[in-house]
Amino acid sequence: MFSKILIANRGEIACRVMRTARRLGIRTVAVYSDADASAMHVREADEAVHIGPSPVSESYLQSENIIRAALTTGAQAIHPGYGFLSENPDFVEAVEAAGLVFIGPSAAAIRAMGLKDAAKALMEKAKVPVVPGYHGDMQEPGFLAAKANEIGYPVLIKARAGGGGKGMRKVDEAKQFSAALASCRSEARSSFGDSHVLIEKYVANPRHIEVQVFGDSHGNVVHLYERDCSLQRRHQKVIEEAPAPGMTAEMREAMTSAAVKAAKAINYANAGTIEFIVDGSGPLRPDGFWFMEMNTRLQVEHPVTEEVTGLDLVEWQLRVAAGEPLPLKQDEVRLNGHAFEARLYAEDVPKGFLPATGTLHHLALDESARNDTGVAEGDTITPFYDPMIAKVITRGETRETALMELAAALRHTRIAGTVTNRAFLEALCANEEFSSGKVDTGLIERQLDKLTAPTNPTPETAALAALIASFGDDITRHCVSPGEKNAAPYAAAHNIAVEPFAALGGFALWGGRSQFADILLNDELKTIRVQKQEYGKYRVDLPAGAQEIMLRSMTCSISRSNSHPVTSGHADFEMDSGRHKAWFARWHGKLAVFADDGTFEFATPDPLEASEGEAGGAGKILAPMPGLVKKVFAAAGDEVEKGTPILVLEAMKMEHTLAAPRDGKLSEVMVAEGDQVEDGTLLAAMEEE
Repeated sequence: MFSKILIANRGEIACRVMRTARRLGIRTVAVYSDADASAMHVREADEAVHIGPSPVSESYLQSENIIRAALTTGAQAIHPGYGFLSENPDFVEAVEAAGLVFIGPSAAAIRAMGLKDAAKALMEKAKVPVVPGYHGDMQEPGFLAAKANEIGYPVLIKARAGGGGKGMRKVDEAKQFSAALASCRSEARSSFGDSHVLIEKYVANPRHIEVQVFGDSHGNVVHLYERDCSLQRRHQKVIEEAPAPGMTAEMREAMTSAAVKAAKAINYANAGTIEFIVDGSGPLRPDGFWFMEMNTRLQVEHPVTEEVTGLDLVEWQLRVAAGEPLPLKQDEVRLNGHAFEARLYAEDVPKGFLPATGTLHHLALDESARNDTGVAEGDTITPFYDPMIAKVITRGETRETALMELAAALRHTRIAGTVTNRAFLEALCANEEFSSGKVDTGLIERQLDKLTAPTNPTPETAALAALIASFGDDITRHCVSPGEKNAAPYAAAHNIAVEPFAALGGFALWGGRSQFADILLNDELKTIRVQKQEYGKYRVDLPAGAQEIMLRSMTCSISRSNSHPVTSGHADFEMDSGRHKAWFARWHGKLAVFADDGTFEFATPDPLEASEGEAGGAGKILAPMPGLVKKVFAAAGDEVEKGTPILVLEAMKMEHTLAAPRDGKLSEVMVAEGDQVEDGTLLAAMEEE
């Protein structure tokens, strides 16, 4: 076994590999870019080496720097994680040429499965079923359009390199083909440096079921059962589970046998995943699945397989790479229970699931679940990398139990400082189709409006937010638990929290003492009057009407995030509607309340500071996230209709088209192709109506 390994990755997966390595007594070396200088994976490693500037192309894709770091620190092997260089055969050969071990498959195996067209031809030869389509070398647009007509619409255009939904477009009719092909090729070239595509028949009501396989250098190959990854948004996996709902013994035998056959066809060693597209229009059947692709690495969703088999897949990777045989034979691998994994991202769901950035001023992951993460409170989600915050993983004896535990874990997760998809994931857990196991890759699109319906804070949440905002920066003065020395006897006897000197604080010559709080409620800045009455009782004059709130207890703690003090705590309060509990976090200009009705962030501007105002309006096009201006379609003076594409912004390796918000004339376009812009940048403006 190795004594020291280097992990050529970052974030969650780097921390995940370190956890197993530490348990096995293996020292770890981290690599990091400028943006990751203080990242969790750097903090948790035994050693860390700087490899370049923040952009991926200048750091985590610099194979020479990574290999040099391994040699300099005395590492014996390199674990690639997933993404970056994990499926780059040239990197594998460079690692081995340097006298190091690559913890993954051979370069030959990666090449065999790296291009989808070649892989499908290989699978056909190995008698593994493949989806009907065109997988050849001819790439002339007219020829591909003709092939699409032969196959029959709808078809799927797919980049032959890469994965993750990038360079993939569904085309429903012939007149859409040309534009979809151009967009697909552009995204594929940007993401993978390869614009070659293939055309496949689109399977109606498809399910995405994959089989985890493992091989060693002694010729052994086993499967570790299947995972269902059908719950997707724009071909990106959202929630995965194992085993697949509705799986029959006959279907499982057919799929797992095909997966093992595929791995043996390329003499595969180490962790890999055979992905199948499955006909989900009815019950699963042995003749209703087709090979889609093979991922020649550890998958993001590998924890659900670990939870239902009781195995550590990273440990298996290390042992196989060290030359050991597989730890178990096929009949020794057991399937037990059910597991889910939800991908918790910093992303703006109302803006079309756009990746978001921000500092995690407050981060509390539910301890009852397994949380694989690469960030901690105070860390920043930057625009340079995947915005994953954590993978929330739960297991139960039944699917129903595991799903209930996932919903509870998401409900108890508290994050402030960036928008997230937490509420969306929780809505998915409650979705009737998904909870009953009726899942396919189109479920989210069909029910998108229902799953992403915005919610406003209840009067209870709004009242608590206004009350906390009125306390100002000196909020800890109000955080006194029942029975503390400074609490008035009445308050202690009635289980009511009060601030020090509360016995005097409620007295005023003409009624209760009043304070005012500026707070953003439902996108409108309001000045709320809060009147102190007696012993923890307040009147809050909300726009919808006055609310009386009895603060029974409020606990606080203070931390620091990016040099700003962050006060977080828990409030137990009572209103006419009953007894309520909520968590909160407050930092400079912001307040987050985590209540039963959701997580809400409120702006609490300091009245002594100048207002910056809103950057946008009905006739302004703002950057919804940091990114690169890829294309500009319009110029100042152009007459445009609502929905007319104005420009394309590339962010997180995805292209996002920004369109005119209404009919009118463009007064100005402020950016050019190639410009890098920040979130909220004014990109174009229309003349006033």
